[in-house]
Amino acid sequence: MARVAAYVPDLLFGSNVLGLLRAADHDAALVGDEAALRAWLASRAGSGPRLLVVDLTDDGPARLELVGRLRAAGNLDGVRSIAFYSHVDVEVRRSAEAAEFDLVVPRSRFAREGAALIERVLT
Repeated sequence: MARVAAYVPDLLFGSNVLGLLRAADHDAALVGDEAALRAWLASRAGSGPRLLVVDLTDDGPARLELVGRLRAAGNLDGVRSIAFYSHVDVEVRRSAEAAEFDLVVPRSRFAREGAALIERVLT
């Protein structure tokens, strides 16, 4: 079991992500903004495997900037990460790959294979 924060502001898709995480017996939470993400990171410090799932389909550059600030401050040390993006947004994909996410995939692939992708990143 891993502790997972899903930064997925789309509530419908976010509840799907939360459902697949909980079905795989992960301690999962949806976070909707920077304050909630920072609170999640602080509350889970030193508590075993951690994963951050980030939705880049809407406002991707701002979320990439946030993740960059968190990485630079050391807040994401030991936290694995997955980002998903709109398949037509090539620039966001390239930026996410440059931001050192462990895995960057189109949203449609994450929707189909999310559980397997999460397990792959965690192992």
